[in-house]
Amino acid sequence: MSFEQWKGWLLWLAPLAAALCTAVLAQQQPWPLAVTAGVTVWVALWWIFAPVPVAVTSLLPLALFPLFGVLGPREVAQAYGHEVILLLAGGFMLSAAIEAAGAHRRLAFGMLRLTGTGSARRVLWGFVLTSGLLSMWISNTATVLVLTPVAIAILGPERDGRLTVPLLLGIAYAASVGGMGTPIGTPPNLIFRSVYQEQTGEEIGFLSWFAFSLPILALVLPIIALWLGRNLRGSGVGELPRLGPWQPVEVRAVACFALVALAWVTRTEPFGGWRAWTGLSGASDASVALLGVVVMALLPDGKGGRVLEWPVAERIPWGTLVLFGGGLALAAAFGSSGLGEWLAQAMVGLSALPLPLTLLLLCLAVSFMTEITSNTATTALLMPILAAAAIAVNVDPALFMLPAALAASMAFMLPVATAPNAIAFGTGLIPAPRMLREGLLIDLLGVLAVSTVLYLVLR
Repeated sequence: MSFEQWKGWLLWLAPLAAALCTAVLAQQQPWPLAVTAGVTVWVALWWIFAPVPVAVTSLLPLALFPLFGVLGPREVAQAYGHEVILLLAGGFMLSAAIEAAGAHRRLAFGMLRLTGTGSARRVLWGFVLTSGLLSMWISNTATVLVLTPVAIAILGPERDGRLTVPLLLGIAYAASVGGMGTPIGTPPNLIFRSVYQEQTGEEIGFLSWFAFSLPILALVLPIIALWLGRNLRGSGVGELPRLGPWQPVEVRAVACFALVALAWVTRTEPFGGWRAWTGLSGASDASVALLGVVVMALLPDGKGGRVLEWPVAERIPWGTLVLFGGGLALAAAFGSSGLGEWLAQAMVGLSALPLPLTLLLLCLAVSFMTEITSNTATTALLMPILAAAAIAVNVDPALFMLPAALAASMAFMLPVATAPNAIAFGTGLIPAPRMLREGLLIDLLGVLAVSTVLYLVLR
């Protein structure tokens, strides 16, 4: 049976498995708990194997939880309109404005000129660092789409085979790693942040995030450059093309985004942040992002239009927002139905393992799982379960949830693992076995770095 045929069978096997799970658990557990477990099984199977679009699967909690009395219509709808979804929508629109203005390309060229192109290794380091830094603030996919054509162009028609593969893989891998650098860098970060806040009532600000993300980036980005560049020798490539003077739309887009980023970073820190100084106690990262969107939509671009036109904003990945809603609805149902507490009791045995080993095994499992599944869907599924596991062993939920969320970005072996991998492979210049070989060691070392840094910072 082919994989496509297997996916067709899962259209019907997943709801049957959900019904069976619900029926068995309902014999001994409360009805809401049994239904939540069944819906989780259904959603998990469809998220992992994708017999239907992931966004369609993400609507199941919205339909089924009110229908079977797990959550009321208003409660489940609140998950799909959660603040983190508004933040993600605002972040997507700001990023789209930067891309539409062409400012991301100019920023990339500027960073590459700082590192220089005089030797093959400097070229690789330049692209790795540029990709990592850009993807902290704009989407990983956009970063790779900008840098990959630049890399191919400067390599020229007679490409140095020793440099081509390391350069293209370095761009893709660094974009995935750079996404871990900020709470808005990649969707799994925001899923963790929102579920953690729901579970504990505590918010992780940008500066608190930097306390662990920057050490991880400082370890993993050099690992990528050193490993991929281990056999590089000789001179670099030609000069980067000149882009001419900055255009008004580029200046305005970058300035607006920079002000939004500054407001994010300083909202609650240091010394209470500007929210405390101004008395705007209700200000959130989402309100900052959406205000930035409105400003960009009002700013003239110098050519008769606006910095952010609505057709550009319409192109953001709305399906990802629906996926977020599904994950948050599952997390809410875990709490209200008692499934989270029930799982916590079942996971007490985890306390027998040393905590560093537990974190390492967890990161490895998530990393290899996301080689074949959506990292966003995987994170949305795992966050409420790991919150329950942390409660079972009496540790801060962040100690289990955060390593898993970051490890979801550590998928470097297969073209299907991430959009950056797929873009790099799609150039036709990278053999699949080479990607597997290069990515395996970076997977392992990256996971080790994530689990070690987070254990030292969060314990």
